[in-house]
Amino acid sequence: MTKVFDPKRRHDREMIAHLAAKLMAEDAIEDFSKAKNKAARQLKVSDTHCLPSNLEVELALRQYHKIYQQEEQQDRIKALRLQAVRIMKLLEIFEPRLTGPVLSGTAARHAAIDMLLIADSDKDVELFLLAKRLAYGRTERRFCVGDTCFKVPGFTLEDESASVEIAVLTPAQWRALPRSTADGKTWAKLKQVECLLVQEKTENLNNV
Repeated sequence: MTKVFDPKRRHDREMIAHLAAKLMAEDAIEDFSKAKNKAARQLKVSDTHCLPSNLEVELALRQYHKIYQQEEQQDRIKALRLQAVRIMKLLEIFEPRLTGPVLSGTAARHAAIDMLLIADSDKDVELFLLAKRLAYGRTERRFCVGDTCFKVPGFTLEDESASVEIAVLTPAQWRALPRSTADGKTWAKLKQVECLLVQEKTENLNNV
């Protein structure tokens, strides 16, 4: 059956994407679903088919940052990535990977740094944190691979200007996750994050 093109539905979808992006940028909402549902309520759109994809919201968020917060956003991402590098070096024995909005460059104000660690047990990580006398809180993270979802233990580190949200995966759980995309958006190792910082510095010098 041929899909009927609905201009109103498309318009509502775009409006929700842009409002959700604004909410994420201005109100520090990090969850895409929460931002989309809040935007739909504010716009009084009840048709769930009008909800945009996460990718559509991310593209709108990038556009919002470029128009309204470009210099602030560049400084924020640089500072958060530098902070992430320092933490990744500290936790290097657990093969840390940076993920989430700090890696993708869409981190809003008050965003946390999302990180994955690989360990046989979260107890190994906890003992390490205790040995380093790092203040932490215990958390739990949810991951989905296809139709299968599972929860993993995690930790929150209150560090400098941004908290660090850590998820601890076993080697088997890590192997089940999707691999990194070509542009490194899914996750990045320490060296990849350091390369991003060098690349950004070079681009900024070229723009002077």
